[in-house]
Amino acid sequence: QLQLVESGGGLVQAGGSLRLSCAVSGVTSYHIGWFRQAPGKEREGVACATGSGYTTRYADSVKSRFTISRDSASNTVYLQMNNLKPEDTAVYYCAADDNAYACLLREITPNKYDYWGQGTQVTVSS
Repeated sequence: QLQLVESGGGLVQAGGSLRLSCAVSGVTSYHIGWFRQAPGKEREGVACATGSGYTTRYADSVKSRFTISRDSASNTVYLQMNNLKPEDTAVYYCAADDNAYACLLREITPNKYDYWGQGTQVTVSS
């Protein structure tokens, strides 16, 4: 059974950094995506990576500030978030596509990912 567990959220001041972790179990070949959902808003794609990590994509709103990476040895995926802004405040989710094609698409689309973590809250104060 594929499972994802996020950690690393918290409260940070604007301009600060956080690193989110997503521990993946039950699969080794997958594409991974990070998503976020703010109150009253739709879930949006933030970043994704293919199985090798060779291909990554980012939402325009986070380019040059967020970095997705994966550690194959521990089967853990990270989202390094720098220069955080109040508008980054949301619940962040990692999600996996075990068909291994979702991150090849132009858009980071939630409905292409079948497995989801429970989410972790990120709050950025101004």
